[in-house]
Amino acid sequence: MPRRPKAVELPAIGALDRSAGNLGRQLAQALREAVRSGGLKPGEFLPSTRLLAKSLGLARGTVVETFEQLTAEGILESQTGAGTRVAQALEVPFKTVGTTPFPIAVQQSVTLSPRATAFAKLAQQLTPLPPQPFSVSVPVGRTAPLDDWRRIGNRIRATAAGAPAGYDHPQGVPALREAVAEYIRRSRSVRCHPDQIIITSGTQQGLYLSCQVLLEAGDTAWVENPAYPGITSILENTGWRDRVARVPVDAEGIDVAAGIELAPQARAAFVTPSHQYPLGMPMSMARRKALLAWAQAHNAWIVEDDYDSEMRYAGHPFPSLQGLGPERVVYLGTFSKILFPSLRLGYAVVPEGMTAAFCGARALMDRHPPSADQHVLAAFIQEGHLDRHIRRIRNVYAERREQLVAMLERLLPAGLAWVQPCDQGLHLLVWLADSIDDCRLSAQALEVGVSVRPVSPMYAGKGRPGLILGLGDFSTEQTEAAAKRLADTISLV
Repeated sequence: MPRRPKAVELPAIGALDRSAGNLGRQLAQALREAVRSGGLKPGEFLPSTRLLAKSLGLARGTVVETFEQLTAEGILESQTGAGTRVAQALEVPFKTVGTTPFPIAVQQSVTLSPRATAFAKLAQQLTPLPPQPFSVSVPVGRTAPLDDWRRIGNRIRATAAGAPAGYDHPQGVPALREAVAEYIRRSRSVRCHPDQIIITSGTQQGLYLSCQVLLEAGDTAWVENPAYPGITSILENTGWRDRVARVPVDAEGIDVAAGIELAPQARAAFVTPSHQYPLGMPMSMARRKALLAWAQAHNAWIVEDDYDSEMRYAGHPFPSLQGLGPERVVYLGTFSKILFPSLRLGYAVVPEGMTAAFCGARALMDRHPPSADQHVLAAFIQEGHLDRHIRRIRNVYAERREQLVAMLERLLPAGLAWVQPCDQGLHLLVWLADSIDDCRLSAQALEVGVSVRPVSPMYAGKGRPGLILGLGDFSTEQTEAAAKRLADTISLV
């Protein structure tokens, strides 16, 4: 357990009113208020009476009397030779759930603007579900490269490159950009050089940057229907709510002909061609060529969200759309799915000539990602650990997926729920009967310890009901018990 500092800085207690007299009483009340509000916490030490008297311009005897009074009240406690501190006993009666150490007075409701209200709603919608079956993006721990990552991290942080320093370039560390360029060339057939890569804090930031750079006010964007909520939320809450064309998808991916009919002059198309989110199908080659032809003809952009293409369990992963038309495609990738979601490192591959624009937008957000982890990840990739890690987790997730599909097919109530066939990705899609409210069902599932996401809100208008189940790090026994609870919950709706 880390040691607490023996002395703390005294919180601001306000100026004492010398004209009102009785400075000791004023000091005592100020200290009581500091303890009540949490400015001083149970167990924290106060400065010595000599130092406090000097800093406040008081006689030491006044401070001594104040400490004695508060000690008698049980607010402070002192030991000979150990100093005076806030009473430890206060921690129990004042302790509350969460990080707030003391009860907070009920505040009057704040009037939010419509935009602020929308963001507050987004905070609830996009908050991760508890890490229990079948929460999405809970890494499989038995294959996590913790030892390799820790060893490389210790080595890198002991060098000048990994040590804390000044501001870095918004584009990211050159070593990582070089490693990423080589990795995606081999694994995803992406055509680029390191100068076209911007290291991001995950795919979500890549999507946000793409909207800021590619779209002007009044521009229209194609978005799949259904679609990943991260992109629809950005567009609908940052100026393009009425300029989103929701293009239907079918077994071949986005319907380009339907998109042209809806909005032929759209400025950008946001797609998930390798593994459509949430439905799971890859985009056919015919649709890829049609989408690129539309972008070329209308001077439009394609944003390719390649969020989990490494996880394909039958055959080789589909090559990127970017490899067919790098001059019109912004390619987004992430290490959150295959390594750790908390790493918050991804990348955007932008067409030549657009790097400066993306870097400028990036600098306005957070300047650059943390540099030390970039150096660690670069070494992790260059030394071959990432390739070995992906091979391991592909086998593990394939096994977990096969087990979960078998469980669900055995346990789900016939006619009410069934599994969507798919041979890739880190989640499964379970369709529900049209009479079932998937939003209500997901809330009921959460009450019995099962974390699932409803599908219908990902559609424009009335959506088809379904559930997204992640292939997380849970034992076979935990997974089967959760599948049984989910099946029972579906049967009771």
